[in-house]
Amino acid sequence: MNDTPLLTMKGIVKRFPGVNALKNVSLEIARGEVHALLGENGAGKSTLMKCLLGIYQPDGGEIIFDGEHLEHTTTANALKKGISMIHQELSPVLHRPIMENIWLGREPVNRFGLIDHAKMAEMSREVLNRIDFDIDPTIHMSELTVAKMQMVEIAKAISYDAKLIIMDEPSSALTEHEQKQLFKIINRVRAEGTSIIYISHRLNEIMEIADRATVLRDGEYIGTRRIEDLTMDDMITMMIGRELSDLYPKVENEIGEPVLEVRGLSHEKYFKDVSFTLHSGEILGIAGLVGAGRTEVVETIFGIRPKIAGEIRIHGEKVEIHQPTDAIHHRMAFLTEDRRQNGIYGPLPIHVNVAISSYDEFLNRLGLIDQKEVDRGCDDFVGKMQIKTPSLNTKIENLSGGNQQKVLLARWLMTQPEILFLDEPTRGIDIGAKAEIYKLMTLLAKEGKSILMVSSEMPEVLGMSDRILVMHEGKVTGILDNTPDLTQDTILRYATGTVTQPGV
Repeated sequence: MNDTPLLTMKGIVKRFPGVNALKNVSLEIARGEVHALLGENGAGKSTLMKCLLGIYQPDGGEIIFDGEHLEHTTTANALKKGISMIHQELSPVLHRPIMENIWLGREPVNRFGLIDHAKMAEMSREVLNRIDFDIDPTIHMSELTVAKMQMVEIAKAISYDAKLIIMDEPSSALTEHEQKQLFKIINRVRAEGTSIIYISHRLNEIMEIADRATVLRDGEYIGTRRIEDLTMDDMITMMIGRELSDLYPKVENEIGEPVLEVRGLSHEKYFKDVSFTLHSGEILGIAGLVGAGRTEVVETIFGIRPKIAGEIRIHGEKVEIHQPTDAIHHRMAFLTEDRRQNGIYGPLPIHVNVAISSYDEFLNRLGLIDQKEVDRGCDDFVGKMQIKTPSLNTKIENLSGGNQQKVLLARWLMTQPEILFLDEPTRGIDIGAKAEIYKLMTLLAKEGKSILMVSSEMPEVLGMSDRILVMHEGKVTGILDNTPDLTQDTILRYATGTVTQPGV
């Protein structure tokens, strides 16, 4: 057995103009281990991995992989040496099949030098079977949910037969059921001798799957510990430099009159006969496994998808919503689950990303946008929401995930909504930013806003919801009061269709 580390990174330094992103950081990965890399957004995790992959060239330190010094490496060279990465922000070729996404640039060819599509489909089925993902490889990526796209990315990484796989938030779009499937895949890969660097903000996952954890903070190495020697509180303290109490600040709140009533809502493909009521000051959580139709219900109410039956009432009056502008007119807001693809305008500055849905409110008497008023309004929201940014002119793509999410919330709050749909509101953001988002949600509910929250994280659903609507395969199986004796297991039984509440 080879006891030498598979990867050693010593004293890594990386500087950008005005920023010392990595300051003498070290990381050691054993062969066949799952090693968690922890830290808040901006701690340096991604920068360190980009140095390993050859995306960035470090300004100091050394990298030794499988006994070989890596210097001035490239991403292609890193991949060739056996280093593969699953990125948090997916970038699939949406209008091409699954199999082409897996084998992009490595397509099998026949004796005439043409792509052998039959062989590619066969190879794809083999690698998809390795992770027990039963899906037709000829389906286009655009037809998949974010969770299924993530599974394809995992299959692609495994297809390289890598010695080291970097997984950046691999479960951020997965439900608990899919997460368990992911862990089976990881355990299988680990048993085959492959090492995994696992980056996640879900600390309960780290406790379950990792062997060791390394923590970074503000670009510095804080320490490496074995998981059995750590508690979740220890990890949080190492990451943020202080204790974090009351992660879920949900408090008893006065629930008011019905604001949104949905009756018999149906979609041609994704769900049928969905009914519920959302009250002022209430946070209604929606739970369910991937494919249950949770996001599709919200998108249909908001006018992104067409309904084939059912009605929507606001304050008792029936409304017709055919497109998102209709929903916005009725004071609705929708925070999408995939902020990178459907939320932020990456290359544009923060003031544009905040104000883009409210420009009509900033027109002067000549019908032109009053930029001073826009900046004043944006400054107000940046302050209220504690968005960390050098200026309003900073490109939003340069902010951390948590700050991007707060910018999107600011955008919708500027429209003065009454009803907020939050789809995976803390997906892919660190523990400190999560706590800030939860505080904002609690404050909004106290102000009388009505919040519908879709979440794949059971602790989040239980920690923040007043009631929980559970779905299974497009149908509502229960609407549960969030009492102290409600457990994740109970919700999961409804989510798997094992039990159904009478009358829903």
